[in-house]
Amino acid sequence: MTFAFYLGAGNIIFPPLAGFMAGEHLLATMAGFLLTAVGLPLLTLIAVAKSCAGQGSSGWTAMTRYLPAGTATALAIAIYIIMGPAFAIPRTGLVAYEMGLKPWLGAAGQSGLLLYTLPFFALVSLIALDRGKLLDAIGKYLTPALMVMLLILALGVFIAPQGSMPEASGEYVNTPLIRGMLEGYNTMDTLASLMFGTLIIGLLRQKGVEDYPSQFKYLTIAGLISAAGLSAVYISLFHLGNSAAGVAGDISNGGAIVNAYVLSLFGLPGQFILAAIITLACFTSAVGLLCAGADYFHGLTGWAYRKWVLLLGSLCVLVANVGLSQLISLSIPVLVAIYPVAVALVLVTFLKDYFGRPRLVFRSVLLVAFLFGCLDGLGAAGMKMDAFAFLPLFDKGLAWLLPTVLACGFGVVVRSSDKLAAEAA
Repeated sequence: MTFAFYLGAGNIIFPPLAGFMAGEHLLATMAGFLLTAVGLPLLTLIAVAKSCAGQGSSGWTAMTRYLPAGTATALAIAIYIIMGPAFAIPRTGLVAYEMGLKPWLGAAGQSGLLLYTLPFFALVSLIALDRGKLLDAIGKYLTPALMVMLLILALGVFIAPQGSMPEASGEYVNTPLIRGMLEGYNTMDTLASLMFGTLIIGLLRQKGVEDYPSQFKYLTIAGLISAAGLSAVYISLFHLGNSAAGVAGDISNGGAIVNAYVLSLFGLPGQFILAAIITLACFTSAVGLLCAGADYFHGLTGWAYRKWVLLLGSLCVLVANVGLSQLISLSIPVLVAIYPVAVALVLVTFLKDYFGRPRLVFRSVLLVAFLFGCLDGLGAAGMKMDAFAFLPLFDKGLAWLLPTVLACGFGVVVRSSDKLAAEAA
């Protein structure tokens, strides 16, 4: 179930393009991508489990206990809205339509999109309404079907590669590892981990797993299973893109590369396989995100969980059909600004035991990550930020990284200084 929650259309589209652009630097690019697209989300799930295992509270509350309550709530609301009805969930329906159905319909216009997204999100909401059956519906039935189709595609890529290796281009020539890390960073699955970790803790409790050591154990196992599954998918898709020269004429995006490759490999039946993969991947991700959002807002407001599912599902239909491109342009700068805070939260969660003053360090590190993340966000919004070009990695959209790490280091040093002072006294 956890694997299926992560695997959305974006996760299928990013790796082939990176594999194509990497050329002879495939291994370095792939290693960087796996580090941030698999390793970082896995660490986030474990951080959620670690927080819950040591506290009587769950998920987000446990991780943000050292932050002001208002700040923690505002950050959570922003994450759940962006990863929910404002951007991520509507995109699943839109991409499922564009890649799963539209190729067979042609130009169906706005009415075709509406007729598709209505039943799509109705089914998503229907499964999300009963969290008790979520493990069965997603984990036991939909995920195996998705895995079988992905396995067919992966075997075809390795057994019968359709093209040749392209030459490395752009930033992949000189800095393939960093470029791969940035591509993986753009999947935004670390934000999803914060949502899914809390959701899975709740599902485990419904299955009778109440003690926190067991919750830590099972959430970590779920994370490892999903990480293994994602790694296998990413590696096969990287190889697909890396053997697509001469097959894919349109390399403007990963979706076009996958379409051309599957058509060459399997012919017309392959288009059905790809349509099913994209549709199932989008569907399961939408269910996971909708459940997590409704669960959080239910806990925040006390309003019935089922009502939140229906409300958020309805909003997703509206957003998927009205002005999604404008919402994407607005959402990306906000994502770029908030993502560093999520990564910083995971970092300080793991280092908490090394801080002498955890409350001060948590607040300082997250403030630094947010302020420098805002600079990256403003740059992503198209504002001229030449005055900050001197910052390390600013041109990569990672101006927040070094200051955040230094702030964490300062927190450890403060503890060491306090310990030496206590020993001297």
